[in-house]
Amino acid sequence: MKIAAGADHAGFAIKDAVVRHLRGQGHKVADHGATSAAEAVDYPRYAHEVARAVERGEVERGVLVCGTGLGVCMVANRYRGVRAADCVTPHLAEMSRRHNDANVLCLGGRLLSADEALAIADVWMATPFEGGRHQSRVEMIDAAPQDVTP
Repeated sequence: MKIAAGADHAGFAIKDAVVRHLRGQGHKVADHGATSAAEAVDYPRYAHEVARAVERGEVERGVLVCGTGLGVCMVANRYRGVRAADCVTPHLAEMSRRHNDANVLCLGGRLLSADEALAIADVWMATPFEGGRHQSRVEMIDAAPQDVTP
């Protein structure tokens, strides 16, 4: 699978571990940076790059990491067709895929150990979208707000 990854300085170590792990599993991972934890950088830059790659279909999925995962998640979800989920447990990762067809995994570099992040990423990568009754809900997520009847 083609995956884009990005992080700010606070998420660098977790992003680096996840990228190495996914590549070790045979995935093609485009690492958009940051390249170090030493210098503070702005997370929106990397979140925009990864979300844009997912939106354009250049990659199938994305992984974003900042201090909490919240900031990168907010940026990514501004893109059409991107369904980013900030996951702090394997169960949240599973449900984000199974029910919401999440295509961008967001992680908190200051909240998770590398082992926890890898466990979350493994579940997220392995879990299929259930479809069925969830399909119409995903379509509503992706619809323009004016096209959804309350």
